[in-house]
Amino acid sequence: MAVMMSFVSVAVSILYTPFLLLILCIIFLASIGKSLGVRRLYVNILLKLFEYGRQHIEVAKKLQRNDSSDEDEEPPTPDKPPSAIIKENGINGCTKMSVIERQEILGPSPELNYKRSQSQERLQNGHTNDLNKPENSLEVHLSHCLDLVKAGMESIIEDQVTSVFEAEELRSWNLLTRTNRQYEFLTWRLTIIWVMGFVVRYFFLLPLRILVFFIGVLITMTVTSLVGMLPSGKLRRLLGEIIYKTANRILVRGVSCLVYFHDTQHMPKPNSFCVANHTSPIDANVLSTNTCFSLIGQSHGGFLGLLQRALARASPHIWFERSEVKDRHAVATRLKEHISVPDNPPILIFPEGTCINNTSVMQFKKGSFEVGGTIYPVAIKYDPRFGDAFWNSSRYGMLHYLLNMMSSWAIVCDVWYLPAMTRRDDESAVDFANRVKAAIARRGGLVDLQWDGQLKRMKAKKEWRELQQEEFSKRLKGE
Repeated sequence: MAVMMSFVSVAVSILYTPFLLLILCIIFLASIGKSLGVRRLYVNILLKLFEYGRQHIEVAKKLQRNDSSDEDEEPPTPDKPPSAIIKENGINGCTKMSVIERQEILGPSPELNYKRSQSQERLQNGHTNDLNKPENSLEVHLSHCLDLVKAGMESIIEDQVTSVFEAEELRSWNLLTRTNRQYEFLTWRLTIIWVMGFVVRYFFLLPLRILVFFIGVLITMTVTSLVGMLPSGKLRRLLGEIIYKTANRILVRGVSCLVYFHDTQHMPKPNSFCVANHTSPIDANVLSTNTCFSLIGQSHGGFLGLLQRALARASPHIWFERSEVKDRHAVATRLKEHISVPDNPPILIFPEGTCINNTSVMQFKKGSFEVGGTIYPVAIKYDPRFGDAFWNSSRYGMLHYLLNMMSSWAIVCDVWYLPAMTRRDDESAVDFANRVKAAIARRGGLVDLQWDGQLKRMKAKKEWRELQQEEFSKRLKGE
């Protein structure tokens, strides 16, 4: 034991100074918004390492296939090598094999989702009409509801809502433990690489990121308190913007986040709204490294509450109490008051109201689209190969989520700024919200869903079930 303690003390004394200098260098570069390119080099090395691991997995599985005498396995052919068969069967990755391919699905708007069955079309065209049948009689056949039964069974097997609240599936293993296939024990080379990666992530990157994040939070709270003591004016506003962006850059470096910004000529302007899809609590931090925003949301306690109060001291943010969030009139009034001041930063809003797993965009709440003003859409897409940025708030707390992100390889994302959009005269708030959502989904390569993200926590609305029943009754009547 004494030998172990002496070894640890010597290691700490040797590594203390370089480790401290590295932290200071990271914080300094983050505060001025500069980078030496180390993170990009690190990400490129990881991609090569993942490819190396993929090839070894294919070789190991091919050897197992050759040694196996299972007659159910598809034999290799000249035009389909073993590696192709492996990819098709999902052996080389964590991709979930889809059981169904939906052409239609039960949704909250039946008139947009339903495709009438062939039997119903034949009924409408008069091919099955009986000349002797009374005009007002209603004849029900089993074929009338087969498409509903089919859609219902598909939703039971794999519905679109539940899947967007689970971790995004990967096409290939990223040397993390988010798989039950135990790739790390296929070959001794993969085992060595996995062990080395575990040591690097948990014994070097994790302590480094925790220290950088802790220092960033400490700097944020200290400096914002000092800025908050200044009288209102241009100086306080200018210093608040500088501190706001500096603090977010340091916090983002605390999770080794690498952000690629595209089409920056469409960045949000003051006195406007910025709306984006929502995947992670760090979405606001990622966007705030490049632009100063006014955040809007519910007041929280604990760690998030500390950050909210610190940010509110130096720049104008809108925090609502729990009793005020459901008061749409109060929310709209606060938003109008904010954008009525020309020098106020743009308001950053996530209209989905909850985090989605980076594969889809769900229903946008219409509140922020009723106020008026210019909307600047932003699409955010994370690369799941390096780490899962999705926060399942119903399963993990904030500290657990931060620990998972800090122990991943990195957080890499792309941000696209879209051209400004305004509401047309003949357009409702719902239609405008759907148009903005569609533009974000199209640019970010996401699936555009019309479901409400609050289905993560509640059951489907009664009105939706009644719409389905009404639509089915119309089909039976041949309307």
